[in-house]
Amino acid sequence: MYRTHLNNQLRSSDLDLEVTLAGWVHRRRDHGGLIFIDLRDRYGLTQIVFDPQHEKKTHEHAESLRSEYVIQVSGKVRKRPEGMTNTDLESGEIEVIVDTLVVLNEAKTPPFEIDQDKMVGEEIRLQYRYLDLRRQRMKSNIILRHEVISFIRHYMSEKGFIEVETPMLVKGTPEGSREYLVPARLYHGSFYVLPQSPQQMKQLLMVAGFDKYFQIARCFRDEDQRGDRQPEFTQLDMEMSFVEQEDIRALNEGLAIALTEKFMPQKAILHKPFPVISFHDAMNRYGSDKPDIRFEMEMQDITALVKDCDFKVFAEAECVKALKVENYADKPRAYFETKLTDFVKEHGAKGLAYFIYTEEGPKAPILKFLDEKTVQAITDTVEAKTGDVVFFAADRWSTACEALGALRKRVAEEEGRIPKDKIAFCWVNDFPMFEMSKESGAIGAVHHPFTRPKKGHEDMISTEPLNALSNAYDLVMDGNEIGGGSIRIHEQALQAQIFETLQISPEDTQTRFGHMLRAFEYGAPPHGGIAWGIDRLIMIFANEPNIREVIAFPKDQKAKDLMFGAPSPMPAEQVAEAGVRIVEEGK
Repeated sequence: MYRTHLNNQLRSSDLDLEVTLAGWVHRRRDHGGLIFIDLRDRYGLTQIVFDPQHEKKTHEHAESLRSEYVIQVSGKVRKRPEGMTNTDLESGEIEVIVDTLVVLNEAKTPPFEIDQDKMVGEEIRLQYRYLDLRRQRMKSNIILRHEVISFIRHYMSEKGFIEVETPMLVKGTPEGSREYLVPARLYHGSFYVLPQSPQQMKQLLMVAGFDKYFQIARCFRDEDQRGDRQPEFTQLDMEMSFVEQEDIRALNEGLAIALTEKFMPQKAILHKPFPVISFHDAMNRYGSDKPDIRFEMEMQDITALVKDCDFKVFAEAECVKALKVENYADKPRAYFETKLTDFVKEHGAKGLAYFIYTEEGPKAPILKFLDEKTVQAITDTVEAKTGDVVFFAADRWSTACEALGALRKRVAEEEGRIPKDKIAFCWVNDFPMFEMSKESGAIGAVHHPFTRPKKGHEDMISTEPLNALSNAYDLVMDGNEIGGGSIRIHEQALQAQIFETLQISPEDTQTRFGHMLRAFEYGAPPHGGIAWGIDRLIMIFANEPNIREVIAFPKDQKAKDLMFGAPSPMPAEQVAEAGVRIVEEGK
């Protein structure tokens, strides 16, 4: 046997036991002839001791040991000397005095330290990911991921759901993001795609009568990368038959609470049940469709108060929003006019106006354009007092909301106004069904084309689509969207009407979605579902800055695998066999 015990198992109750351990040399210390080594495996550390007075040859052999050597040792468990107990280790009361040593494998000096959580450049970490994963922080993240997914599987099974695996090679039916193409070797000129999600398959499982489906699903999107995106990612997908939005919300609230209490027990959930906020209210009050409601600082709409004022920027704007920040007047004006103004410009605003409330009253460059009555009306509306600052954004409704919403979040973070021991979930619903592309003017689905319109909005799909609301909902946690779903369309006629509004021709509809429409002819039940971003959820639980830190083998920010060197060229014969011709870039 390579080992009789794991490196976190031995205790003072095991004194004088003959044991065999195996693992990596985590840390080595020489103390006056004695060699101490912390031996590491996945489970923990055990201190082992090489003593020349005990076994001289074994001690001489141990002098060659270096970090990350893989070794096997046999010896006897003994109590650590008085005052040398390590309370940070599960095995910290004991050590093993070594009789025999076998070096199973030597190791080169690692490109970064394994035994310390020092800052290491991400490029080299991803290049040597198998070494990075040896570090305690990364190992803990991957184990956390396993535990979260195991918890979800158990929870869903207990609620009567069936896990069904869906295909990875599917038909291309664009749903918004660019898809990865897979050439079909046997059918030159034809392609599979890797699924953006199992959306259509899970709806077809409802048509098949499975009633409650879930899957820990791998999904693929060929899109630009950022901190919370990867070309391949993991979702918790679920779908249910004979349900309304309230049923889905109730089930998922239970799961969210259970997960949070299990994996973040140190934090209190602020609101139970979770508040339900419409998309319009979320944007108006918080400037975001994924609002962080752990803190107040809500925005106010003052458009009506300033529509007749002499300040043209306000008077001519579609929308003017105000954000009060309490006890913020001690900041220098230069900070508002440079740092914060530049910040809101990055979020689409043309500029940033403000009032500073002093003991003498409000101070601001724009006061010369506003009469006393208007200033007082603004002050009363936002309930400003001495020491407060009120910021203004004047623009299109969406731009004014988003710019001040981003400012709200930045100020709260910088000023430490977000409680770190609290968690706040909420639901956002009543999203628009459709949106118009700024570039092409074409109408597209905000979520996906299988989303059901809100009850009473069905007739608006054809007559005024941009005013139609959807029966869709997002689950938000501390300003992060962790899940999104909808009640689906289950009638062929309504689904065909959606495709018509999206200006998908009948021929194209049949080519891309004919299988769905045919399925709806055979008794499709009312159904709905949701998908959670598993990577993002675990990122929050692990308190990590991006999802790459909770994925075992992620791509970098340019969608490259630095460890394998992918993507990479393929042999010309293999490319030709797939019926693909390489076109040089730029031609």
